[in-house]
Amino acid sequence: MPKPNPQLPLFSKERLTAVKRALISVSDKSRLIEQARALHERKVELISTGGTYRSIAAAGIPVVDVSEVTNFPEMMDGRVKTLHPMVHGGLLGDRDIDSHNMSMQEHGIIPIDLLIVNLYPFEQTVNQGGSYEMCIENIDIGGPAMIRAAAKNHAHVAVCTDSDDVELVLAEMDANQGKVSGGLKQRLASKTYAQSAAYDSAIANYFVEHLNETNPIFKVQAGKLKQSLRYGENPHQIAGFYSDGSARPGVASATQLQGKELSYNNINDTDAAYELVAEFGSVSEGATPAVAIIKHANPCGVSVAPTFLEAYKNALACDPVSAFGGIVALNGSLDKDTASHILKVFTEVVIAPSADPEAIELFKKKKNVRLLIVGSLPDPREPSLTYRNVGGGILVQNRDNGHVSMTDLKVVTKRRPSTKEMSDLLMAWKVAKHVKSNAIIYVKDGSTAGIGAGQMSRIDSARIAARKAQDAKDTAGWDTLKTEGCACASDAFFPFADGMLAAAAAGATSIIQPGGSIRDDEVIAAADEKGIAMVFTNMRHFRH
Repeated sequence: MPKPNPQLPLFSKERLTAVKRALISVSDKSRLIEQARALHERKVELISTGGTYRSIAAAGIPVVDVSEVTNFPEMMDGRVKTLHPMVHGGLLGDRDIDSHNMSMQEHGIIPIDLLIVNLYPFEQTVNQGGSYEMCIENIDIGGPAMIRAAAKNHAHVAVCTDSDDVELVLAEMDANQGKVSGGLKQRLASKTYAQSAAYDSAIANYFVEHLNETNPIFKVQAGKLKQSLRYGENPHQIAGFYSDGSARPGVASATQLQGKELSYNNINDTDAAYELVAEFGSVSEGATPAVAIIKHANPCGVSVAPTFLEAYKNALACDPVSAFGGIVALNGSLDKDTASHILKVFTEVVIAPSADPEAIELFKKKKNVRLLIVGSLPDPREPSLTYRNVGGGILVQNRDNGHVSMTDLKVVTKRRPSTKEMSDLLMAWKVAKHVKSNAIIYVKDGSTAGIGAGQMSRIDSARIAARKAQDAKDTAGWDTLKTEGCACASDAFFPFADGMLAAAAAGATSIIQPGGSIRDDEVIAAADEKGIAMVFTNMRHFRH
């Protein structure tokens, strides 16, 4: 994160200015009366607008309508009310400059020492599915103009964009005989410009989405601090967690019921787990229970089963060693029996749409385990963007929301997959989408039997997945490998037949892959020779 610029003067606490007059115009009125009364009790003259004015006046608190200051009525359904020299002159006048003071005196402009404005709820209106007209009407114009003006003149004006800011100002006024320090005003100004930029970015992105622009000339992204993290991926890295304002359910919108503070890696892995389990739909909408266990952003076990307990046991059986210290995600409500089994294994985070009261009580006995409740699942087919920084630039792309169904598959071998094989193939393909490339996934009876991830060679991934299955067999003492008779998914085509043959050697009897290699015929011929059923998706799922 950037270090302080030594050329930027930081106002000292001793540079105090009195708050004698405040302009208030807020859309969120939850603490309006309480704070307006607090300012009045501290001898601050209040000026206000529209509904804010009416609320303050109705509470019996002395307040001046802004139209009395401007000598101009509000018009155009309130669109024009504060865009006036009497307001902006009071906010922008630099009281250290004689010519500014002379202009204010000449035109009867009264200085404003405190501005309290929160902007129209544009993002909330969009996220709640507001019509185009409603969203446009919730683009604030006067609010951003005022807060930017006040922030520019922060040597003399304190600008508050939410009620927490007002509390900071009130505290300093009490500590300094009605005055506010330069340091606080500068911090509030910094926050204001960042918030203004975030607000404008939300509007810009709304237009981009509405117009279906692929690559606009300017791409903007903003976030609001949700949590300052102890460190990033490693202890020497500084990190923070920001919400992007979208309505997509996930770790950013989750409620943490208990457990230690989430770390950078916890958040990254939990997001990977929840996005993966969402591929199987929500139990509340009739989907089969599904459980995903994630370690270092890769799945180490995934299963669908009639119950969450069975799904968890099957997912754990895929790679019980890697599951230690992992993240568990469910696509429905966490129940008591499943919770009790999860707690037998050291687990960092459990995330689900909801949890039964009995399960929550069980988790209270393990105070360090984080339990996150989201309320709903993200839609894996919903279009959204992902961002990645590179040296001197930003890579932007659509989230991989690709999916295939049985009708999309092309059987390319002499033998067609059986109904059971087809079911496992489709599940393996869903998992492959969330495994780092090169990815090989073995699935049998609705559960992963081996996962090979992140290798430079596809054949190495096939061999690692087989070795993981062998390790699980040895640990559990099973008579046979779970990969015997399994379905295999490859996130990209097999460039040679060797990777496919390695999967066959592991026990795969059916394979799903994109196809498209110049050696497809060679791979298909080798599959036919082994009696393997193979289908092409014509879709790749690289994940880097």
